[in-house]
Amino acid sequence: MIASDDQAELRRLRWRCRRGMRELDQLFERWLDRAWPTATDAERRVFLRLLDCEDDRLWRWFMGYEAADDAELDALVQRMRELPPG
Repeated sequence: MIASDDQAELRRLRWRCRRGMRELDQLFERWLDRAWPTATDAERRVFLRLLDCEDDRLWRWFMGYEAADDAELDALVQRMRELPPG
């Protein structure tokens, strides 16, 4: 059973994952649903930093037009891109 604090954090994160661009929304929510529960504290911190990035930069990174200057962010973007849909 998930503690109520964990549920509240997931609701807050789910709200932050809403970017207003369906493709980004789906990428973030997919990672949150599949990887967050088993992610290490370090991986979670990188995900939170990614959520702080501007949408236009995120779009260029996820579409492969640019790579993030930060190696941790770039590695997470690549892992998120590789998650199968559905």
